[in-house]
Amino acid sequence: MDIKNEKLKTYSFLADMYKDSYFPNFLVDKGKVILIELCILIEKEEPKTLPELYKLTHAATDKFNGLEEEFGENESEIETAARESIAGDFAFIAKAYGYDADIEELIATRDW
Repeated sequence: MDIKNEKLKTYSFLADMYKDSYFPNFLVDKGKVILIELCILIEKEEPKTLPELYKLTHAATDKFNGLEEEFGENESEIETAARESIAGDFAFIAKAYGYDADIEELIATRDW
């Protein structure tokens, strides 16, 4: 299944992380997949309220939490630049689907 939202079809997910060699591309790829899956899930479930949206974004955030150890094993980490890139993409996704969401609440379950 592909993303249907026109703003997100061509969006460069985690672009800042791809530009920074500190972040291994294969791990950034895993993060990109998490975000694409989030978009597809939003399109499938069509959350009507912010709490319904946050439930989906929290599950995606938890998947990013699961990558932290793997980043560490590859002499990297989800640190300031990564946090900003990931959070920015969560905010862009929410806005692209018409939600006026709080960026901190979108990623409230983060460990990074």
